[in-house]
Amino acid sequence: MIPGTGDRPSGTVLADGISLVDAVGVVADSLVSGGLCFGHGTDDAAGEAEWLVLWACGMTPAEPAVPWERRLSKNERVTISSLLDRRIRSRRPLAYLLGEAWFAGYRFTVDERVLVPRSYFAEWIPDRFEPWIEPGNIHSILDLCCGSGCIGIAAAMAFPRARVLLSDLSADALAVAERNVLRHGVSDRVEINQGDRFEGIARRFDLILCNPPYVSGSRMDTLPPEYLAEPRLGLEAGEDGLDFIAPLLESARDYLNPGGSLMVEAGSAGQAVLDRWPSVPFTWLATRNDDQVLFMLRIEELARHGF
Repeated sequence: MIPGTGDRPSGTVLADGISLVDAVGVVADSLVSGGLCFGHGTDDAAGEAEWLVLWACGMTPAEPAVPWERRLSKNERVTISSLLDRRIRSRRPLAYLLGEAWFAGYRFTVDERVLVPRSYFAEWIPDRFEPWIEPGNIHSILDLCCGSGCIGIAAAMAFPRARVLLSDLSADALAVAERNVLRHGVSDRVEINQGDRFEGIARRFDLILCNPPYVSGSRMDTLPPEYLAEPRLGLEAGEDGLDFIAPLLESARDYLNPGGSLMVEAGSAGQAVLDRWPSVPFTWLATRNDDQVLFMLRIEELARHGF
């Protein structure tokens, strides 16, 4: 028996002649009964089931018209059942099993060397952060704590005239980021730097984007297996989740051009940010699920408040 699955036998059998849409329903039910955790590119079991089934059938969530009533072949049914069983048994994020994830409408290569792309930045990059910034003024972008490179590469696609620097402490993560730079054909505008925070960076930017570690120590102890399968370096950030964000705010002004902006995903440390700096006028960019996870500060605001 698989821990957490009750009396359900290992391995879900999809009936001969089952349609694509019905297979999604069966897989979603199995994921729920398996007691899994979601949030690595999808919000719930239904979204993950759709992704898994479409991938097994050679399609993607970006398909313009999915033939939901199409009957699955035997090979497709076997592939779906195998993936589902591996997902339940291993408790690894589906993205790791597939070797890819979607972010801001683009597909990225991922593996256990990087966090699965899921940043709230994906909601703002396609619209180029309007109205908070003027896209025409953005000629240089830094993606700090870049991981797979998804944020910086998606930004490069949204700002086609901008040069982008991807930076991360992890050489393993940067190896994945380099693959994604090549995959998306942006190596003429996107560079890579290895360093801790701003180490190795000797220029200024119009826009700094950062999705740093922000999980507090107490919260780390409660994370489900799917999150613990990811690199701790990209998650853990001390007692209050601010071990990276605090020094970032102290240093960012030295790396911004006049008129430049810093945008940071604070995630579960959002309240800690407000508690630590109650007088700072953070601009919080609204997202679908939370209004207090992604903040912006302009260079003038950083200077005005002593950063």
